[in-house]
Amino acid sequence: MYPPVQLDKQVPSNFGVWRVDASLVPVLPDPSVQARLDQIYNQVLARTYIDNRGRRVMLSIAYGADQGSDSTAVHRPEFCYAAQGFTVQARGEDQIRIEGSTLRVKRLVGTLAGRIEPITYWVTLNDRATLPGLDRKLQQIALGLRGQIPDGLLLRVSTLGLPTTEAFTLQDEFVLALRQSMPAALRPRYFGRVNI
Repeated sequence: MYPPVQLDKQVPSNFGVWRVDASLVPVLPDPSVQARLDQIYNQVLARTYIDNRGRRVMLSIAYGADQGSDSTAVHRPEFCYAAQGFTVQARGEDQIRIEGSTLRVKRLVGTLAGRIEPITYWVTLNDRATLPGLDRKLQQIALGLRGQIPDGLLLRVSTLGLPTTEAFTLQDEFVLALRQSMPAALRPRYFGRVNI
């Protein structure tokens, strides 16, 4: 029904002005948190990309085959960052314009010592983009009533060393370039369906 998720193969290492930079690793959970996450996620991808101007974006994607209940649903970055000792400030919901439609995203800023990390994330259930909370719960219920156990992805991008507004603008550019680089059949799995 939906193309299977294969993060290592489907998410390109190089696209547009972006290429993988192995010198900077995105924030990963400590071992105790990781053990719990391993029970939820079937695949995880963490990469840092650098563009031709030296700007970096960290990408983290977690895939869970069973997103049908709260106990198996992807964990929100707010909690993962807080578990690492970050102070997390919510910046609310936002939208990224895609082909005349929008991708709803959540914005955060994580702070730890001198590290300030603006963060953008969203979740997909099957081929629908959503955000944690009521919207995701309603989609879980709707799919459950149809006898479907949805799978899903949590996609997170973040940056270091840029003012927050500039960081979010760069993240939007990165998300759009990443989406454009992927085959059309895979885009709904990672970014949700675009309704024009």
